Amino acid sequence: MLDNQQYRQREDQDKGKHASSTENRRMVWEKVVWPLVLEVNKPFFTLKEYHARRDEFCQITGIPASKVAGGFVSLLIKGIIVRDKGIYSIHYRLIPYMRKKAPLEYGQAIREISTKR
Repeated sequence: MLDNQQYRQREDQDKGKHASSTENRRMVWEKVVWPLVLEVNKPFFTLKEYHARRDEFCQITGIPASKVAGGFVSLLIKGIIVRDKGIYSIHYRLIPYMRKKAPLEYGQAIREISTKR
């Protein structure tokens, strides 16, 4: 898992659009969304809960909220997070990880939801 300094160093490097999007998704998942899910101890959260966590992360790291917002939307598009009437839920295949309070990196999460059983 990358720390905040490593994210900033990576930001300074030139990347393609796909690499930047993946990095933003990874950052938002590992530093904002997954810790929030573990904190609330349920597979869903409100937009207000997300904003509070996002703002705290942005204040600590100095990363603009717009970059975090792009990563969040990208997680929605990928299907890792699902929205229903103002409630955001994690994909149902990730719930066992939440129950065990296991650390779940972005790569593992995307593989888990992509696996056909």
